[in-house]
Amino acid sequence: MRTVIYPGSFDPLTNGHLDVIQRATKLFDRVIVAVAQNESKQPLFSLGERLDLVKKATGHLPQVEVDSFAGLLVDYVESRSGQAVVRGLRAVSDFEFEFQLALMNRKLNERVETIFMMPKDTYTFLSSRIVKEIARLGGDVSSFVPAHVQSALKAKLSKS
Repeated sequence: MRTVIYPGSFDPLTNGHLDVIQRATKLFDRVIVAVAQNESKQPLFSLGERLDLVKKATGHLPQVEVDSFAGLLVDYVESRSGQAVVRGLRAVSDFEFEFQLALMNRKLNERVETIFMMPKDTYTFLSSRIVKEIARLGGDVSSFVPAHVQSALKAKLSKS
């Protein structure tokens, strides 16, 4: 079974993330969306909330699993019998950082390949950071995130 890991903080999950997940399901038998436990980023949503949001958005895709991980990504990939990591590239500016990560991961474990995927062009400008900022300022994020993520953003930001 060909397994790919799609790691990220998914704080929150966007339509761009979903596009990459759906594209990956066409290439792999199993796609594991691995939500990072990296609390140093001070996420808006807790790990449990992010896992729930991703699960709800991908529930209709039978070959997609949602999990969390901490520590080195290459160790997690090995533990889940993954062959590759998929990373989304929105723009050239993403490439340098992602390329460095891919090379470091290869140095740590040469068996783990990295595959770069570009989301649909309508999502190339999209990032979780921008979505959160628009939502904080009262803007409409309905075309950027699934409806349940939009509701979660409104609920979370109304408490702050």
